[in-house]
Amino acid sequence: MADVQLTNGFCARLNNSENEEDELYNSQPVIQFLSFKRVPPSGGASTVDRYRVIVSDGEHFQQSMLATQLNHLVEEEQVLKHSIAVIEKFTCNLVQGKKLLIILAMRVLKKEAEKIGNPTPLQLRGSSSGPSVEMQAQTPAVQSPAPSTFMNTPNVTNTTAPPAQPARQQTQAGRGGRHAIYPIESLSPYQNHWTIKARVTAKSDIRTWSNQRGEGKLFNVTLMDESGEIRATAFNAAVDEFYDRLQEGKVYLISKAKVNLAKKKFSNLNNEYELTLERSTEVEECPDATDVPTVKFTFVDIAGLQELPKDAICDVIGIVKEVGELSTITSKATNKEIPKRDLTVVDKSRFSVRVTLWGKQAEQYNATDQPVVAFKGAKVGDFQGRSLSVMSSSSIFINPDIPEAHLLRGWYDSIGAEQTYQSHTNTMPSGGGVNFDRAEIRSLHDVKTSDMGLSDRVDTFCSRATIMHIRNENIAYPACPTQGCGKKVLLMGDSWRCEKCDKSYPKPEYRYMISMAVADYSGQAWFSGFNDVGKAIFDISADELMDIKERDDTKFNQMLERAIGSTYNFACRARQDNFNDQTRVRYGISRILPLDYREEASYLANLLLRSEWSR
Repeated sequence: MADVQLTNGFCARLNNSENEEDELYNSQPVIQFLSFKRVPPSGGASTVDRYRVIVSDGEHFQQSMLATQLNHLVEEEQVLKHSIAVIEKFTCNLVQGKKLLIILAMRVLKKEAEKIGNPTPLQLRGSSSGPSVEMQAQTPAVQSPAPSTFMNTPNVTNTTAPPAQPARQQTQAGRGGRHAIYPIESLSPYQNHWTIKARVTAKSDIRTWSNQRGEGKLFNVTLMDESGEIRATAFNAAVDEFYDRLQEGKVYLISKAKVNLAKKKFSNLNNEYELTLERSTEVEECPDATDVPTVKFTFVDIAGLQELPKDAICDVIGIVKEVGELSTITSKATNKEIPKRDLTVVDKSRFSVRVTLWGKQAEQYNATDQPVVAFKGAKVGDFQGRSLSVMSSSSIFINPDIPEAHLLRGWYDSIGAEQTYQSHTNTMPSGGGVNFDRAEIRSLHDVKTSDMGLSDRVDTFCSRATIMHIRNENIAYPACPTQGCGKKVLLMGDSWRCEKCDKSYPKPEYRYMISMAVADYSGQAWFSGFNDVGKAIFDISADELMDIKERDDTKFNQMLERAIGSTYNFACRARQDNFNDQTRVRYGISRILPLDYREEASYLANLLLRSEWSR
């Protein structure tokens, strides 16, 4: 790459600019990075590191901050000391009378370069001396006030008193005296004069409370711009003021709201701060705003849910394959009935997941014809494997006009509708947390000789074994097709009767009931498993396998023979059982996993490394 030129004079122009409508803010200056300093979270709800940087235009250097969405550039070493980049989008914060450059978007032009020029500290107008920008970079960008007893005061670790503030703080004014537009990502409790331009992407119902301190009401909205999201909450009188004015999907200019530390118990957004709307808060609608995105997704495929911890928040997009009936549960806390509805959602990963809707979302869901649905902010549960719950702060988008939805629709209409899908019940720990651990693999001979399962309690173990034989008798049973039931049904006349549901059906849904002999180098044992085990082995549903058995017995036997010789990793339970007055031990499969040779090789390589280190 040819030598690049820095934008000389940029730092001086930035500090002399009076407002953000200056043409400077529409430019894309070329700068050089002189240093990086990681600023760890300050405690409380803060969980995200920040990076303070010094940038140079060749003449002067300027204190700056990277927006958190650019953190990966530093962490992945895509940008280094003396790297040269073009700042594609930026804004400015006024901190204690000094300009702080906030870099929102950038593109690296030259990763490795020599230092250009001999940049010097910028002398601010109205001051002849003071600490240099480089010295300021070694201390927090904002000096924290002394601790306060108010709950809304952020937790800080630096209690040094701030220097005396000027009698009249400089503000950045635009047309009509309006304050400059700040990105949501840059808001903090240390700023007083700001305006954000944001879209309402979610709005809750009005909720009420009553306790010893009195009664009240509240609602909250999720606000979003290009830099991020933030939650805003209104209480009591502010509810009357703003509930009807703030509408989902519309864009507003909002100012004079209070910035507090986020209460993570009530918010699932990736922002350490939240807003409180007060009666003095100013809200103005922007009817023709097109520069604010409608919504941002970070999708996780359904197969990937097994990698997320319980209670994690995620975005998921999929096809609604089944819609459950509207039902109710009684809340233990309030003793009130809450409507709920379960959806079965699938995607290209060939996994399915149960998504539970609550309240009005459950009552109002009426989409038909297996739509594409995007869930934003769904909560991960671990009931029967992995499940999702749509909370009041979550959003549902039916057939959204986004590329991911169009690709998913085309895939499902062409091949997805004919495929079978695996639930998470056989890929996640279940039934007492039985999980597969390579370090805990035991041979079948060891399992038998250690008398596992002969005590009153259930013993668990991990094994790697090869299928030697599968019993073809009673390989599946006719089950109730009602979601969540699965009980055996009986043929009565022309219909199948489920005693539990007290319903009759024209046909059952077959479910696997597998009994197979497996072997390893030490011996043989009989393992048993249910529906998900059969799906993992045959890669088709029990309905499809039983249909093959009825139509073509030869093909059915070929499918059984094809499964012979396959090796799997198993997590099992050993349980004592009595049959015909004889005590025996049954080995039930809790989890079955096909061999992943890359993971196996990586595990063995790590064992070798640890062995070398221990010498």
